[in-house]
Amino acid sequence: MCGIHVVLSSSSPHTSSHDLAARLRNRGPDHLGRVVAHVGPGAQTLTCTSTVLALRGDHITAQPFYDSRTGSVLCWNGEAWRIAGCEVEGNDGEAIFGLLAEASAAGAALDARGGILDALRSIEGPFAFAYFDKPSQTLFFGRDRLGRRSLVFYQDEASGTFILSSVPESCNPAWKEVELDGIYHLTLSATSGTPLAVSRNDWQYDGQGDLISGIGVFNVSGPPKAACLTASAPSVRSLRRQLGESLRLRVRNIPKPPVEDDKRVDTRVAVLFSGGLDCSVLARLTHELLDDSYGIDLLNVAFENPRVVAQLKKEARGSPVNPYETCPDRITGRKSLEELQKSCPGRRFRFVAVNVPYSETLTHRKEVVSLIYPHDTEMDLWIAYALYFAARGQGSCAEAGTPEAQYTTPARVLLSGLGADELFGGYARHATAFSRQGHAGLVDELKLDIGRVGKRNLGRDDRAIAHWGKEVRFPYLDERLVRWAIETPAWEKCDFANGEDISGVDAVKRVLRLLALELGMEGVAREKKRAVGFALHSIRSPLVPLLKLL
Repeated sequence: MCGIHVVLSSSSPHTSSHDLAARLRNRGPDHLGRVVAHVGPGAQTLTCTSTVLALRGDHITAQPFYDSRTGSVLCWNGEAWRIAGCEVEGNDGEAIFGLLAEASAAGAALDARGGILDALRSIEGPFAFAYFDKPSQTLFFGRDRLGRRSLVFYQDEASGTFILSSVPESCNPAWKEVELDGIYHLTLSATSGTPLAVSRNDWQYDGQGDLISGIGVFNVSGPPKAACLTASAPSVRSLRRQLGESLRLRVRNIPKPPVEDDKRVDTRVAVLFSGGLDCSVLARLTHELLDDSYGIDLLNVAFENPRVVAQLKKEARGSPVNPYETCPDRITGRKSLEELQKSCPGRRFRFVAVNVPYSETLTHRKEVVSLIYPHDTEMDLWIAYALYFAARGQGSCAEAGTPEAQYTTPARVLLSGLGADELFGGYARHATAFSRQGHAGLVDELKLDIGRVGKRNLGRDDRAIAHWGKEVRFPYLDERLVRWAIETPAWEKCDFANGEDISGVDAVKRVLRLLALELGMEGVAREKKRAVGFALHSIRSPLVPLLKLL
């Protein structure tokens, strides 16, 4: 995982601001590199900066990647789990740069663009990138089909300046997120001062129909008569296989963190852990994939709300009050921890209680607002707070038989359950759509949610989490799992037509609840859905632009 900053300008090489440079280094503390290329017949320069968080291969690989023979440059931020269907071993950035260079060379006599686009389309995994193909004088850039990595841009047509960055330099309305609808390119051979024309290339071009996120076609078929989703349903077995494979790619071969674990337990993975269904299933399946000597940290956030604290003190009548332990996510988290410990004996789960005083929330507000921009509503801030403080990973933790002590997770890979609600019908609006419009209404709502998950959430979440030198991975948003989910009929994922008494669990995300039952986590399977951020204990404001609140 890395920080990207690429500037095309007609002046001398660009120097980023102190604040931006610090944020890029926060994202990639292991290495900082810079390459300056002169492009076109004019006086344009392309300044490419990358910072690196080394999580692939057995050494730190410097970026940007630079080909001294051709002058081509790649800034890569992501994880290529597969290229052209084959799993990638070692450093994926090196593999991709070689693939792009090969495509460029093969097309040098004709048009390299098609080969480069095909190479980029063959990547499975979360990524954002900027690739300058010097022979064709073309800058390619974009985010993966689902938008799991951040990339924002700024364009000043008057000066001819064009900037790509993992984080914006300021809360300026000119900064926009790069869309997810394709791979973009910009031809740089025009004379300096000529307006820049950005072109888009579709992720798919073979006429497959109404593709969702360039991945697959949604299955709109209705349920057969008397259909019911139960524990023996094929979709439950398929989900376990798909999710297990997705997790395998995301938890294997993670290098040991540079920070030593003072508890002498090798912990390389942590889970953003509310105790809910999605994250608890991830923790349970991760246990099956890691050697017993590895620890798994569960990061559970709770916030202080002065109004709630005042009410609790009033009700306690002078007795000691712990406002964090009354937060819904804390209560659910501790219950789910007990189930994990019972079903996974021998595994070292650490429950990290991340308690955030109200004063600390206010102290970090400006930083979080700047990180998540151009997302700018109070709802965005509310969600980002939970992710931001969870990713910091500082809290109290009690080992068996010992009192709680301060602890900071050494894990630099964090697992998130985001995507399960969109894929399996986890929101209240899905049940509402079914009750009002039946199966067709449910399908329309699911298609809408899956198609916009990256635009609404993922760039913002990446910027909030990566600030602490951590990489978030989304097992539910693996391309193959997403393709399976959207090609599976809706009634095989959420069964709103049948009551709880038939399958034993709620209709909301029923396929995932049935999987939790199979994994021996009955309490998790029956837990009711809550929105992310309930750790904030009802600190909410109207959904208005944040800039008006600063």
